[in-house]
Amino acid sequence: MIRHDGLELAWLGYATVRLAADGTVVYLDPGRYGVLDGRDPGDADVVCVTHDHHYDTDGLRAVAADDATLVVFEGVDTHRIDRDVERPADLPFEVRRVGAEADVLVDDVVVRTTPAYNDPEGPHVRSNGEPYHPEGLGCGFHVTLDDTAVYWPGDTDALDGHDRLDVDVFCPPIGGAFTMDRHAAADLAEALDPWLVVPVHYDTFDAIEADAGAFRADCRSRGVEAVLDEEGDGGHQ
Repeated sequence: MIRHDGLELAWLGYATVRLAADGTVVYLDPGRYGVLDGRDPGDADVVCVTHDHHYDTDGLRAVAADDATLVVFEGVDTHRIDRDVERPADLPFEVRRVGAEADVLVDDVVVRTTPAYNDPEGPHVRSNGEPYHPEGLGCGFHVTLDDTAVYWPGDTDALDGHDRLDVDVFCPPIGGAFTMDRHAAADLAEALDPWLVVPVHYDTFDAIEADAGAFRADCRSRGVEAVLDEEGDGGHQ
């Protein structure tokens, strides 16, 4: 658990981040790979889902309070998902579908979205040249609660426009393979110049193993504070 300026942030593994401030709880991409095992469920006011790969209805049901609002990218398509999931419309929650450039208010939480995809001319493509995350598959989430802006860019490369956002806490993926790696994430962190950087989306499985300590050191060498929300790194006050 990391505490910063009234915000509590916990990276629970893979892409799952829990945010809490002033009595409001937001989850980003909850579930998959057992990241919610043993957690107390049902405290989320807002749950955001970036794309098919992170759409897990068991995870959604585990974290969402009865009156929660789900903010789900409009491109999420359950017919394309090879796991046992429910359609968003069949879930017992208010569901708001959003595009890649949305700006919505959910209770007191401001939820903005940004494009998230792999450059077809870049390194994160399949053997047939198709990006792992083509444009239109997903989005990133820029969430403001209690006047603190947290940015989870989703499964994406660093794209034009990402570096112009106003961000207090930046949670980049650093696993490479399917997203930006730690080097690109450090470049983007330097450009954003947030109060704090907390890397996510690494070490869940072999393909996204990353040297998080090296990433933290790289950020700090650029004058950007970074911490790891994992055992042994402690918190940040």
